Amino acid sequence: MPRRTHSRRFLGAASMTALATGAALLSVPAPPALADTATASVTVQPDPSYKQDKFEGWGTSLVWFANATGDYPKEIREKLADLLFDDDGLALNIARYNIGGGNAPDVKDYLRPGGAVEGWWKAPAGTTRADTDWWNPDDPAHWNDKADATQRWWAKRIKNDIDHWETFSNSPPWFMTVSGYVSGGFNAGVDQLKESSVDDFAAYLAGATKRLEKSEGIKVDTIDPFNEPIGHWGTRLDADGNPVARQEGADIGPELQQKVVAALEPALKKAKVKAGISAMDESTPWGFATTWNSYSQASKDLVGRMNVHTYNTGQRTTVRDLAKAADKPLWMSEVEGDWGDGQSFTDMRPGLGLAQHIVNDLRELEPKAWVFWQPVEDYDNMKPGGEFAKGGNWGSVQIPFSCTSADTLKTCPIYTNTKFDTARNFTHFIKPGDSLIKVDDTSSAAAVTKNGKGASLVHVNSTTAPRAVTIDLSKFGEIKRDAAVTPTVTDAAGKLVKQAPVKVVDGKATFTVPAQSVTSFAVKGVSGVAKNASLFSTGKSYTMTGVQSGKAMTVDANGTNLVINSTNSTVAQEWRLEAKHGTTGNRQRYVFANPAEGKRLTVRDNVPVIEADTGERNPAAEWILSTTGDGTWTLVNVATGQLLEVGGQATNEGAAVTTWQANSGSNQRWRFTEVS
Repeated sequence: MPRRTHSRRFLGAASMTALATGAALLSVPAPPALADTATASVTVQPDPSYKQDKFEGWGTSLVWFANATGDYPKEIREKLADLLFDDDGLALNIARYNIGGGNAPDVKDYLRPGGAVEGWWKAPAGTTRADTDWWNPDDPAHWNDKADATQRWWAKRIKNDIDHWETFSNSPPWFMTVSGYVSGGFNAGVDQLKESSVDDFAAYLAGATKRLEKSEGIKVDTIDPFNEPIGHWGTRLDADGNPVARQEGADIGPELQQKVVAALEPALKKAKVKAGISAMDESTPWGFATTWNSYSQASKDLVGRMNVHTYNTGQRTTVRDLAKAADKPLWMSEVEGDWGDGQSFTDMRPGLGLAQHIVNDLRELEPKAWVFWQPVEDYDNMKPGGEFAKGGNWGSVQIPFSCTSADTLKTCPIYTNTKFDTARNFTHFIKPGDSLIKVDDTSSAAAVTKNGKGASLVHVNSTTAPRAVTIDLSKFGEIKRDAAVTPTVTDAAGKLVKQAPVKVVDGKATFTVPAQSVTSFAVKGVSGVAKNASLFSTGKSYTMTGVQSGKAMTVDANGTNLVINSTNSTVAQEWRLEAKHGTTGNRQRYVFANPAEGKRLTVRDNVPVIEADTGERNPAAEWILSTTGDGTWTLVNVATGQLLEVGGQATNEGAAVTTWQANSGSNQRWRFTEVS
C-alpha cells in the first residue's frame, strides 16, 4: 500500500490516455505523423530455452476503490467492473481482498476516501477506544458477519472472473495495536501489533477469511498477514486529541512477523481454512530481502509464497534468487505510480512509465503473477489541488470517490489514462498459463503460449522517434512456413490498433513501431527450442568470467579451492556441464565439473570447492542459473541458497571465489564463454 508522499521518489516520470465518459471510451486525436528518415533499429531475440513456470496472471487489490465504489449506482459499478475484469478491459484474474482493521466506534473517520475499511469485529454497545480487552475470537457475538459490504459487493461481482484469491491485512484492529489506531504508531518504526495480541490477530485473519469464503462462495488461496510491515507507519494527534493520518498501516518487525506466521498456521487449521500463507509484501525488494534473510528456517518453511512490492526497483534480482534458493513461488504483489507531470488523460508518459516498469519486473523478478495496487483512483484526489500540486496519474482508471446513489455515468464520469491502454498490451497478450521466457532486450518482455504453439512479445519504445523492431525467432525449434507476427500498437494515435501480419522470413520479422508507443507482437507458427539455444552443450568446455572482476574462475594450485585469475585458456579455468536435474526452465539445476581434475563444483562449509564425483546426486553440487537476458548469470547453490561470487568484490590475481547471500552485486554475476 503506497504512501503518496514517497511516490515521486520511488517511481520516476512518465502518461497518455483515453477518456471514458459515460458508457463509452472516447478516442484521442492523433498527433501529426513523425518523419522516419532516420529510424533507429533494434533486434530482439526471445529465447524459450530459459522458460519460467506457468504465469498465473494479472491482478489487483480491491481497496480502496472497492470500499469507495461498492455502493455506487449499478451502471457505474458495472462499467468499472467491465473496465477491470472484462476481456476487453484489463482482463484481470487475480484479486487481493483487504481485511480491514477498523478504528474504535468512538473515533471519527479520518482516513482518505475509501481508506476506512470496516473491521469484521462487533463491539459491545458503548465500547470506546479505551476498551481493548473485550474481544474473544471464539464468541460469535464478537464477529460482524455483515461487515465490509462495499468491498464484498465487488468480491461477489467478480468471483467468476477470478482464478486466485488472496486476503491481506494493512493493520490489526485498533484493540490489538499499541497506539490504539489502525494508521500506525505514535513512534513510527516501532512494532504496532501488541505481542499479547499475536494469537488474537491470527484468529482474526483466519476468521475473517472463513466468513468471506462462506458468504461470497469463493476459496482463498493465500493469506498475507502483513503489508509493508517495516514501512514506518505513523499516527499523530492534533491539538484537540484527534488522530491525523491518511491510511491504514502497521509496523511489525521481522521478529514479531515470525510469531504471527507461526500463530497463523494453527489458526487457519482451527478455522478450517485451507489457504496457505504468503509473506511479507514489503514495499521494496531491498526491504523484502533484509527481512526474509532475518527469518529462521522454520519461519521460511511456513511461508508458501513470497510477495514483494516494487516501489523501489533496486535488488529485484536479489529477491528472484532468494525465491529460487527457497524453492518458492514469487508474486510481484503490488505497485502503482504517477509518471508524467500533472494529471493528464492524453500524455503518453504515464502509459510508457507503467509499461517499462512491468517489463523490468517481469525480466528481473521472474514473478508468477503481477498485481496492481489499485487500477482505480480517486479522480478528485488526482486532479490539480489534490495530493499533487499539478495533479497525479495514479491509477489506470479514475473516478470521483465522492459519488452518491443519485449519480449517473454522466454526473460521475469514469476516466482512463494511457496506463489503461498500455497495460492491456500486456494483459491481452501474455495470458494466464503462458510461460515467460528470456529476451535480450531491456525494453521487451516475451512469453510462449500455453499450448506451446506460439509466442508473444511486448516492446516499449519510450523515445520520440520511430524504431524498427526485428524479432529474431531463431531460438525456437520449429518455425513453420506460414509463421507470421501480428503487431498491435498503442500510441498517441490510437489504443490497441491491430496491424497487418508481418511474414517471418529467414526466422525474422521486422515492424517499425511509432514513437512513444507500446506494441504487442502475436507470433504464430513457432514452437519448441532450437538445438543450439541452450547455454551449455554436453562435452564442451567454458570459462566463467566474473562481471565485476573481469577475471576467470580458476582451480587453485591446491587442487581444491577456487580463485580468480586473468584468462589464459588453461584447463584449470575450464568448466563443462556434467548433468542437469529437474524440469527445464529457469529453475533447472546444473552440475559443473573441471575437466582437468575430473571433480564437481561443490560447496562445503559455505566455501566453493571441487571434489570427487561420488556418482550420487548432491544438492551441494547443484546450481540454479538466472539471467535478465543480458548475457550474464547468477548461480544459486541448491544446498545453501547462497550465490557464487568473488569475495569482497576483489579484482586481484588469486582472489578467492566464495559464496554469499544474494545482493544483486556485479561480483555475483558471471559470463560463460565457450572454449574453442
